[in-house]
Amino acid sequence: MKNRWIIQTENAVFFALTFMIYSHFDFSLLLFFGLLLVPDITMLGYLANAKTGAQIYNMGHSLILPTIILLSYFLIQSDFLFIIALIWYAHIFMDRAIGYGLKYSHSFKETHLQKI
Repeated sequence: MKNRWIIQTENAVFFALTFMIYSHFDFSLLLFFGLLLVPDITMLGYLANAKTGAQIYNMGHSLILPTIILLSYFLIQSDFLFIIALIWYAHIFMDRAIGYGLKYSHSFKETHLQKI
């Protein structure tokens, strides 16, 4: 079994789990699917140059920011923060499940998942 297949499968499972958690709380599915691709706005960083683009894209596609938002939810108890964190996680897991990963500064198409 190839490592890449394992990583993509585990991310597909985490996408499904995130969606199930989101659905369990009866949050709007229209909102979920409406915001699911919003983290891809970080691709606009590539308008500056490849290095800046990769840095901004990777900030939006690492688990760090949604985790900070999730931790903030536990402090503030705002459903909005919980919704945003779950949708952001779902986006990242979805991307990685289909083979998209963090970008290298020299190429938009080359990702960390392709090195595995």
